[in-house]
Amino acid sequence: MNNLRDIFQRYEAAVFFDTETTGLDAKSCRVIELAAIRIEKAADGSLIETDRADMFIKLPEGEKIPDKIVELTGITDERLAAEGIPEGNAAAAFAKMIYSTGGTLLVAHNAQFDLLFVREMLGRLTNFSINGAGISRCDYLDSLTVYKDRRAYPHKLANAIAAYKLEDKVKNSHRAIDDVEALLEVCKAMDNERADLLSYVNVFGYNPKYGVTGDRLPRVTYWPQHFNDYMQSPRYTLPARVKRRR
Repeated sequence: MNNLRDIFQRYEAAVFFDTETTGLDAKSCRVIELAAIRIEKAADGSLIETDRADMFIKLPEGEKIPDKIVELTGITDERLAAEGIPEGNAAAAFAKMIYSTGGTLLVAHNAQFDLLFVREMLGRLTNFSINGAGISRCDYLDSLTVYKDRRAYPHKLANAIAAYKLEDKVKNSHRAIDDVEALLEVCKAMDNERADLLSYVNVFGYNPKYGVTGDRLPRVTYWPQHFNDYMQSPRYTLPARVKRRR
């Protein structure tokens, strides 16, 4: 793993993660699958995977997965009953995974969505003590924001996989662990294309037509980001525009 080295000059770990949920509203819906891969720098300077998780999460008693979500993800109520773990167990495992004394960078595609859901899940965690158990002490990288400065619409993870010719290495299946593996490869490809990922830390672009979805996260600068038909030069990327306006 030769890319992403600049990230580990600032952070002890980077955790690439993805969720599958019962809907779009983090306040009223739940995470039913959470997957993550933790990357750290080894003593010899190489980057290695030190942990991974792929957890199905049971819903509260009486709640069912909507039919549209079953169709999209392939996750059924029967599968959750057979393979799922209690939400508190999943939250505790993820909290341990993202904790580090040297700083953690959380990476997701459309990170605003996934971060709001894991924040709600961790907020319900009880009887568990660990310093910095939540996401508030982490920094965030939204690969969707980066990709919008690199390529024309559409900007789904599947489009990034195709743009960087990664179809033979990864797949976009709407299964969380597959999407995390794809996200990691996409970020490596973007870093290899132009090593400016650190400039996007805690900067989230949003469609000005619709505004920011959900609560604004405290550590994040939100900025209207229009679609482009070409790769933006470093002078005109979203982080550069934010810096000039500050």
